[in-house]
Amino acid sequence: MKENKKNYLRHKLHELIYEADTKSGKVFDLTILALIVLSVILVMIESVDSLNVKYYAELNFLEWFITIFFTIEYILRILAVKKPFNFIFSFYGIIDFASTIPKYLSLFIIGTNSLIAIRALRLLRVFRILKLTRFIGESNFLINALKASRAKILIFMFTIVLLCIILGTVMYLVEGPKNGFLNIPISIYWCIVTMTTVGYGDIVAATPFGQFIASIIMILGYGIIAVPTGIVSAELSNQKKSTIKNTQCCQFCMDDSHLDKAKFCHNCGKTLNDEF
Repeated sequence: MKENKKNYLRHKLHELIYEADTKSGKVFDLTILALIVLSVILVMIESVDSLNVKYYAELNFLEWFITIFFTIEYILRILAVKKPFNFIFSFYGIIDFASTIPKYLSLFIIGTNSLIAIRALRLLRVFRILKLTRFIGESNFLINALKASRAKILIFMFTIVLLCIILGTVMYLVEGPKNGFLNIPISIYWCIVTMTTVGYGDIVAATPFGQFIASIIMILGYGIIAVPTGIVSAELSNQKKSTIKNTQCCQFCMDDSHLDKAKFCHNCGKTLNDEF
């Protein structure tokens, strides 16, 4: 009886924290979203010395309030799953821990010599913004699309590297050290910044033939930008056509990429919504 009650409470807690389909789950998610945004804004304000000195007490109070709230949330997320270590060592678990612990560590690092370290710890709170990806359902499609297209993108990048080596070498032969192309590595560097349309202007082609090659590389750069975008866009389209995902999160393995109306986890095989 006691075990059934414990499992029931865990199920309700899991439903509140991990599921976004229920009314209470949506309210919880919106609260977390608001506090994450507020926390990031606080970090930005604290980096402005004049504002930090003037409103230190208010900023410190708000930061402690948010830190305690996220600490409770972190503990509840651990209690809501049947295999806590799966969450603790997951991507989101590590992010949650890394974004909450700096405020506590700052209590133990005191003294004027440690002020720089404390400021560095405060910057770690920006990790909280990474928790926003938990609430963006479309991020799963993007991640899956990037995974599916990684081979094509790697081949594309390898081709670009070869092209930069060849064209950089050609520019070294055409322009030479007198025009800033001191060696082949520097020439390849120039080719990369030119092809990516960055164009720092620290090295410039001077001869007519060199300028002609540079023009070709610049035009080529505009075309190259569209290639990886097209690859990922095509995979995104395929992902949306092939699968319809829900927000169900497995209490055992934390996988949340299940098909709509799925009854079993495709990763570990456990029953979804296993109350007790």
